[in-house]
Amino acid sequence: MSKRRAAPSPDTLEAALARVFDHRASKASWFALTGGEPLFAAGAEADHLYLLRSGRLGVFRRLEGQPPQMLGVIRPGEPVGEMALIAGSPHSADVVALRDSEILALPREAFFEVARTEPEVMIHLSRLMLARARDQSTGAAEPAVFGFVGARPRPIRAFVERVAAAVAAMGHTVQVIDETALRSAADWFSRVEDSHDYVLYVAEADQPAWAALCARQVDRLFVVGDALTPPPAVAPARDLEGLRRQFTDLILLRDARMTRPANTAVWLDAVSPGRWFHVREGDEGDSARIARLVTGTSVGLVLSGGGARAYAHIGVVRALREMGVPLDFLGGASMGAVVAAGPALEWSDDQLDARIRHAFVKSDPLSDIALPIVAMTRAGKVARLLHEAYGDIDIADMPRPFFAVSSNLTTGRLEVHRRGLLRRAMRASIAIPGVMPPVVIDGQVLVDGAVVSNFPTDVMRQLNSGPVIGSDMSQVRGVDPQALSNPPSWWRWIASGAWKKGPPIVSVLMRAATITTDAELERSRRETDLLILPHPGGADIRDWKVYEPTVAAGHAAALAALAALDGPGETLRKRKVQATPGEMAEAVKA
Repeated sequence: MSKRRAAPSPDTLEAALARVFDHRASKASWFALTGGEPLFAAGAEADHLYLLRSGRLGVFRRLEGQPPQMLGVIRPGEPVGEMALIAGSPHSADVVALRDSEILALPREAFFEVARTEPEVMIHLSRLMLARARDQSTGAAEPAVFGFVGARPRPIRAFVERVAAAVAAMGHTVQVIDETALRSAADWFSRVEDSHDYVLYVAEADQPAWAALCARQVDRLFVVGDALTPPPAVAPARDLEGLRRQFTDLILLRDARMTRPANTAVWLDAVSPGRWFHVREGDEGDSARIARLVTGTSVGLVLSGGGARAYAHIGVVRALREMGVPLDFLGGASMGAVVAAGPALEWSDDQLDARIRHAFVKSDPLSDIALPIVAMTRAGKVARLLHEAYGDIDIADMPRPFFAVSSNLTTGRLEVHRRGLLRRAMRASIAIPGVMPPVVIDGQVLVDGAVVSNFPTDVMRQLNSGPVIGSDMSQVRGVDPQALSNPPSWWRWIASGAWKKGPPIVSVLMRAATITTDAELERSRRETDLLILPHPGGADIRDWKVYEPTVAAGHAAALAALAALDGPGETLRKRKVQATPGEMAEAVKA
């Protein structure tokens, strides 16, 4: 379906705004902003109602310790700052000009004077505010004008056309604009943008003037390169007031015969993108994946930690694939990160099953018990198994965007791994304090990601504006009280072979590292659009041999959650706002 909204009626809304700004024309002022210049900042007093006459404005939220997050785009003819003005509260977000813009400003007193004589103005603005509140929760206010700038000798037009065709196949109107538009009048660009759901500007590497215009004109820029060619000395970018990473992404095309991406780190150093994506040239599936990115329907999957109980995530992944849900972004903490790495590497269900069985079910990963000076185990066996599974793969070279998290004991903050050796990041993410020795990377002491964030949905939300699906094991019982209240003697513990999964204290340490406060758990779960809660029975957190029943529990939980939906997973966020609170509770908690 088209992204354009029929209500509120543009004519009615424009007429109401015209009355607001024309009623006391002498009190309304006009001014211009250059691209990158702020209109106002979060916390500033809301003393004017603004009307965007031309250009585009971006709305950003800033949270401590996190990069600015783009909430949406203000287009010509739309008001700005009306929520805070009417509520009498400070602005809650930053608003920045995405390109050169013209704005009308009406003081607070003049606005309320008009509202008292023409109450229907408030009705129209109230409808707009409700629509915007929905947009911010569904992604419908995401950018709609994208630039694709070539950074390789060969043309990229065919790739952009394939993406446009995939966008059109989703029911949207889309227009591809190339260098011939340089001869068009200035207002032609606005007319095209207003009449299409999505506009894709494409500039080749040998079109510097047009590429520069694209970088200024679009909401978000994709630099399109080739993994086997070096990046240009000066890479194109969309940079507004130091927000380069928020506006610039990287797409690396590769020949379909290349089984694995390569050379990504060189391009990342040259372009400094916020995100990066690997695409096989001519591959329809990869073109559709970029189309989902453009339309705000890409799906992110987050998997929590949980020790051996995280086997349930394997069943979740299998169920999502069976139901045709695309997995465009993947990430997790601890064992959740280990499972999520499989689909990020494009492993099949059978490959994921075989590798997890070898590394954790058959190999007794915690059996190399050591004198507990730093930890209960040496973790040498775990390190070897991770090397066998991942070799020297760099996270940046993984086919799908992926992250793992660890906890930085040096800084006390969450460490997000998006680059570097995958096996080292995994070793850090599963380094449960007291069970495995910490990992030192670049002078930072890192332990299990679950210590700070066992269900890192907020990290996924920063990367993906589309639906976020989460599978969470945070509150599932993982410690056997019988084993702790009546611990076996040393000789029985060794004779029974239970020593291979570590002494009962391992369960205590693992569970203590993954406990999440109610407030943190609620916050992380609230970031999801579909929440899956597997219940693998009485499996202990260190029962590495209890595999099939745990996987089956995750598979059943995912199918039940998906059965409660009324459409594809990609449109989950857009459908979520249309449901009643009761319907949402059923859909999310099923």
